[in-house]
Amino acid sequence: MALLPDLGTEIVIPVCAVIGIVFSLFQWFLVSRVKLSPERGGDSHAKNGKNGYGDYLIEEEEGINDHNVVAKCAEIQTAISEGATSFLFTEYQYVGVFMVAFAILIFLFLGSVEGFSTKSQPCTYNKETLCKPALATALFSTVSFLLGAVTSVVSGFLGMKIATYANARTTLEARKGVGKAFITAFRSGAVMGFLLAANGLLVLYITINVFKLYYGDDWEGLFEAITGYGLGGSSMALFGRVGGGIYTKAADVGADLVGKVERNIPEDDPRNPAVIADNVGDNVGDIAGMGSDLFGSYAESSCAALVVASISSFGMTHDFTAMCYPLLISSMGIIVCLITTLFATDFFEIKAVKEIEPALKNQLIISTILMTVGIAIVTWTCVPSSFTIFNFGTQKVVKNWQLFLCVCVGLWAGLIIGFVTEYYTSNAYSPVQDVADSCRTGAATNVIFGLALGYKSVIIPIFAIAFSIFLSFSFAAMYGIAVAALGMLSTIATGLAIDAYGPISDNAGGIAEMAGMSHRIRERTDALDAAGNTTAAIGKGFAIGSAALVSLALFGAFVSRAEISTVDVLTPKVFIGLLVGAMLPYWFSAMTMKSVGSAALKMVEEVRRQFNTIPGLMEGTAKPDYATCVKISTDASIKEMIPPGALVMLTPLIVGTFFGVETLSGVLAGSLVSGVQIAISASNTGGAWDNAKKYIEAGASEHARTLGPKGSEPHKAAVIGDTIGDPLKDTSGPSLNILIKLMAVESLVFAPFFATHGGLLFKLF
Repeated sequence: MALLPDLGTEIVIPVCAVIGIVFSLFQWFLVSRVKLSPERGGDSHAKNGKNGYGDYLIEEEEGINDHNVVAKCAEIQTAISEGATSFLFTEYQYVGVFMVAFAILIFLFLGSVEGFSTKSQPCTYNKETLCKPALATALFSTVSFLLGAVTSVVSGFLGMKIATYANARTTLEARKGVGKAFITAFRSGAVMGFLLAANGLLVLYITINVFKLYYGDDWEGLFEAITGYGLGGSSMALFGRVGGGIYTKAADVGADLVGKVERNIPEDDPRNPAVIADNVGDNVGDIAGMGSDLFGSYAESSCAALVVASISSFGMTHDFTAMCYPLLISSMGIIVCLITTLFATDFFEIKAVKEIEPALKNQLIISTILMTVGIAIVTWTCVPSSFTIFNFGTQKVVKNWQLFLCVCVGLWAGLIIGFVTEYYTSNAYSPVQDVADSCRTGAATNVIFGLALGYKSVIIPIFAIAFSIFLSFSFAAMYGIAVAALGMLSTIATGLAIDAYGPISDNAGGIAEMAGMSHRIRERTDALDAAGNTTAAIGKGFAIGSAALVSLALFGAFVSRAEISTVDVLTPKVFIGLLVGAMLPYWFSAMTMKSVGSAALKMVEEVRRQFNTIPGLMEGTAKPDYATCVKISTDASIKEMIPPGALVMLTPLIVGTFFGVETLSGVLAGSLVSGVQIAISASNTGGAWDNAKKYIEAGASEHARTLGPKGSEPHKAAVIGDTIGDPLKDTSGPSLNILIKLMAVESLVFAPFFATHGGLLFKLF
């Protein structure tokens, strides 16, 4: 018997979630103390302390009119915030219609499994006992789908709100020094990370307890209905990621091509009409999209683990504490990340530019080490010393130390993937410097080197994923893989904080440039931004690695639920599925890349038109028409996000209904195997090109100065590479991990339907 009683579990999980929410609100309160109205020095009552709200500003000796700068920052921030809010509202209207339609579909498909009867049925895995009817599962799956979708949307929206709230505050803090600006940006990232982790946990926990009132002892049906939560989370993330990615990159590519390459004006120059759209895009793509994406992974890995556990000894003996093991790990994760965050904001203070990147990397290392201890505590107090796990029709005996190792292997694999990604995308190391060096001979060699780097960067992450799959599967079957994915995501609050920090400091730099602040401040925000670029790549690495594990765990749960004992590659049904599945990521990438290209084309034409027709725009006497560019991005992304979304959402339904579960299992395996490779290589290639360009621009080393300054031929070649890499690293790459997970979780939710009514075409012959 576990040490922690069931009552303890019922208290611990919600308490940890509430602590997370309170902590994030507290961080938000600290960020809000940076005032966006012009004031001299500090308030009389502001405490002159470590956080230095009373520090006098550097600007005063430089004699720049303080009031104008602050007012200008506030004005730009409002424009960005309004742009982002209006885009998300438009997007959510479209997505809302889809949500309702898909919810009805889930209800009809699952309800029809037993012809909408309301009688109790024999259980799937244990024929002697009676379980609740399929109609109930249909209804509750629909409810949990809607809950997951709403939570996902809210997570993304809140993240975007805090980011647009913090960007100008980061710019203003940069006047006091780089450390102050770093703390503001990092705190706002933490607000998002903790809100999301705690909300996801709390909603899931409440849903389980409410559903339990109806299901009672039928845990098999209960946790099958809960899988809808993961499906809802990820389907919203798909649209957020694709829509946001198209939006941000259309603006970015358009602004860069005309501004930097043709007109030779700096990035984020206020004369560039696409500049507001570009900054809005950072918030909708990288923050709202990323938030929904990681929330989806988190919800799905929890669901996969719960489904497998419900048909194992935990579910049979109704051991609630052991059953909630995935939720307890996440609760521990919130507490661990809370302590980790204090290391960045309170225990150590950043004084110089070169301390920024180590501080962010230490966040990952500290949280991983502390989490290892946390997992040990959870495993030894909540799980019986020996138990059995359902393994394709048999029960496998597992010891608690084996379970502990499964979670740890996921956790550490995440760290390895993060650091490998960093090695390949940070301009402190040789791979990116080689890419920058290849710009000497023009854009073509830059592109060749960048692609080679991306393909090469896949090797170690794949070995790390493969090793964790082998270890966790041999210890605890599919449950092991599900908890390994949870292990990777257990430090999600810190991961998201680091991730959201990137776009916030990127925006801060843009605001400094647009408000016409001094060169010194722009240098500081650039340093923050360069570190943020690398950490964003690390975050994408995490998201892709966890997606691979989550998808495999969901695949295992699907195979168990659809009552397939083995998936045999040599049968033609499965093999054709494998081929088609492996093709899907390419089809999906083709759609998203082309969308970015065509939207960027419209943007380039509009920006050129404004430069050519508005008199006094280049001289800075006339204001550009920002609104038209924002509208182009919005319209393009709303229109273009529907086909890729439909491809992902409809494939499992069509394959399962017409070709049956064996072919569908082939499709899932194929898309997982090829999707992971493309996703890792695409995001690393894009990240490397971006940082190679930044390396040349910063001119920090002797080597970089031989390639620069801005506007030199090598620099122009680097800008071209960066522009090609934009849709790779921010649209196709990150959306692919959602494709992998979403198809798997959707197949799992519809598994009862496919198992009874699927394979229509093969039934005809």
